[in-house]
Amino acid sequence: MTRLSLPKFPALAAAVLATLTIGMTGFAQAQQVLRVSAIPDEAPTELQRKFKPLGNYLEQKLGMKVEFTPVTDYAASVEGLINNKLDMVWFGGFTFVQANVRSGGKVVPLVQREEDEKFKSVFITTDKSITKLSDLKGKNFSFGSESSTSGHLMPRSFLLDAKVDPDTDMKRVAFSGAHDATVAAVAGGKVDAGALNISVWEKLVAAGKVDPQQVRVFYTTPGYYDYNWSVRSDMNPVVRKKLTDAFLALDAKNPQDKEILDLQRATRFIPTKPENYKAIEAAARNAGLLK
Repeated sequence: MTRLSLPKFPALAAAVLATLTIGMTGFAQAQQVLRVSAIPDEAPTELQRKFKPLGNYLEQKLGMKVEFTPVTDYAASVEGLINNKLDMVWFGGFTFVQANVRSGGKVVPLVQREEDEKFKSVFITTDKSITKLSDLKGKNFSFGSESSTSGHLMPRSFLLDAKVDPDTDMKRVAFSGAHDATVAAVAGGKVDAGALNISVWEKLVAAGKVDPQQVRVFYTTPGYYDYNWSVRSDMNPVVRKKLTDAFLALDAKNPQDKEILDLQRATRFIPTKPENYKAIEAAARNAGLLK
């Protein structure tokens, strides 16, 4: 009888080990870059400027390269994270809800700014006849992006609470695409009024890019949960913990940390959880913006 020659165990083990080594090397290389983005609620150049010091800080804390990639619109930020093209995204409350629902609960928020526990929107105008929300009936109005929490969803929600339906009570409704673009539209007379997030408004006023005597705030909303840094639930738990710890360690008493926090318009970062955004989800469903 002819005997078959079986491979020696050491040779087989070596082959298996080589295969595993190659596989693990590929995995490690894949983990060497953290791909980050943010909803485009401001100009891409501004988002890049704001993120650069934070990106450098995270690189030091994680021991891996951190790349920031701007996206074209809010939907792209959601799809990018869900489809594994991005690892971490700066979402508004509504875009987080969209990503969480679209992924079947596989997108989780890591941290938020302390300010995001009670975030607000402002309604602005140059029209002296507009002093309250009901005065917007019959007017031309601008939201920000359709997927913006503070530039559309929550302003729409508060308008509906005030018995003003933007779709039937206003003359025309526009979507500027970004908060600073909404201010420009109001200041330039393209619309009678608009809504944006209070943080961008205050930044533009402080930088002298808008004259609050010409463009004024006539209504400020009550507070609500908004922005957060989100990741997929399948992120490497070690990387996830390092990320969370890095954000929580930022201290305004440290000059380098303060620069990062100031650019993020934050006093500090705090942990957050999906349950914080249930009210945002309810508002979105009530407004017919989430199916």
